[in-house]
Amino acid sequence: MQRIAIYCGARSGNDPKYAKAARHLARYLAKQGIGIVYGGSNSGLMGIIADTALAEGGEVIGVIPDSLHKREVAHRGLTTLHHVAGMHERKALMADLADAFVALPGGIGTLDELIEIWCWAGMGAHSKPCACYEVDNYWQPLFDLLSHVQQEGFAHGERQLLRASTPEQLLASLQAGH
Repeated sequence: MQRIAIYCGARSGNDPKYAKAARHLARYLAKQGIGIVYGGSNSGLMGIIADTALAEGGEVIGVIPDSLHKREVAHRGLTTLHHVAGMHERKALMADLADAFVALPGGIGTLDELIEIWCWAGMGAHSKPCACYEVDNYWQPLFDLLSHVQQEGFAHGERQLLRASTPEQLLASLQAGH
């Protein structure tokens, strides 16, 4: 595994535990020699992920749409920063550049990117693992909803959405693909 796409908030959230978890994960991945592909911003958890991995000598590739470049200031110190026309191009390029996908806590944009890339896996567009990095049960409501979807007969045997609460567990799960 060479690179992991990380989806996360352009804000840091209300609790310092989210920033701490983002730093811990970014530091671990950089020390393992695993590059990060992310949304390209220098704000919120996105900025924390990038700054931490870069400080550890890690590769960090940003992909920022022109529409967000004005609101979320692009990080200037990245290994590579790709400017794309819109969100569709961002998602496609991030999917091409990464070997796996991880969502940290975030908002609607994070959910959008996670669900879409996981859906693509379910439709056979890729076979790369998708996971949620759990911080104090942040993702539990999503997993409750997914259980409800399955119980109500709307699941199609989707590829498993992984979940881990430590960087070590996360990387092991992603490498195993389950």
